[in-house]
Amino acid sequence: MTNPTITIAGRTIGVDEPPYIIAELSANHNGNFETAKRIIEEAKKTGADAVKLQTYTADTITLDCDSPDFKINGGLWDGRTLYELYQEAHMPWEWHAPLFDYARKLDITIFSSPFDNTAVDLLEGLNAPAYKIASFEAIDLPLIKYVASTGKPMIISTGMADAEEIAEAIEAAREGGCKELAVLHCVSGYPAPAHDYNLRTIPDMIQRHGLVTGLSDHTLDNTTAITSVALGASIIEKHFTLDRSGGGPDDSFSLEPAELVALCRDSKTAWAALGRVDYGRKSSEQGNVQFRRSLYFVRTLKAGDVITADSVRSVRPGFGLHPKLMDSVVGSVTTRDIDKNTPVKIKDFYVK
Repeated sequence: MTNPTITIAGRTIGVDEPPYIIAELSANHNGNFETAKRIIEEAKKTGADAVKLQTYTADTITLDCDSPDFKINGGLWDGRTLYELYQEAHMPWEWHAPLFDYARKLDITIFSSPFDNTAVDLLEGLNAPAYKIASFEAIDLPLIKYVASTGKPMIISTGMADAEEIAEAIEAAREGGCKELAVLHCVSGYPAPAHDYNLRTIPDMIQRHGLVTGLSDHTLDNTTAITSVALGASIIEKHFTLDRSGGGPDDSFSLEPAELVALCRDSKTAWAALGRVDYGRKSSEQGNVQFRRSLYFVRTLKAGDVITADSVRSVRPGFGLHPKLMDSVVGSVTTRDIDKNTPVKIKDFYVK
């Protein structure tokens, strides 16, 4: 059976390829265009495969209202209205074209999460190579279908979605015309504790849906993300910032450059270590075969002597016969004179 794959900007993504690492820029530009450019530049330096934006305005994602429904209670953004938060966090739409151009100049893939149809239209005008549906929008089936109608590869994040909602999102993408689809297991906590991730969900998702599957990770280090690779994750998305103490809405749960370097390196090491089912001797073991145990004569013997149990031992190194042949050797007769501390060879004895 062939494992599922998708391709984004010429890069094949699937379990038979190294993990695809997405650096999520999110709101970490903190309202500064040059900061956004630097984040893209640093993402390229770390070895990430792609950098991802978020395309919305406060008006396209919520209402300008301060009633209780629109106020945040608890967490990082306690006391703020949704409109205030998104007004601060959004990336100005006029930044998109120059940032896409800059990423392409640096040769790092760039795409975005659209939050309404007008955002999709903007991104289509920039020839975005793929689209990401954010967790909170995974239940917006009309948006999913509109994105799918572009014919571009799609990644759907599943934070907060139950099994039925995930299936509905996948069906909507298929109905909309998406041919290359991936899903990300996600916990929409900011930050999220590792014990909430239940990474055993990943192989279940793969089995249920037969799709390229990955992880959108909001934990504070790389352990969860690297572990996910062993369970079949082909994509890892992490929020990325220049400085975790920068004070922006997403900075505090984002990776800094050195940490993203480590993620890119260590996730690929984890993937390479998975390899395939193989009980054969590995190349790195060849030189150590000599240090295995084998049978050695520990007494001087004459030709025609019976080899007794105290004449032979299983010891290191490994130049003699396999220890499993001990019973065959003991009680046999030597064919020649034997020196002490020499390896036992087939030619040295015959069975009576």
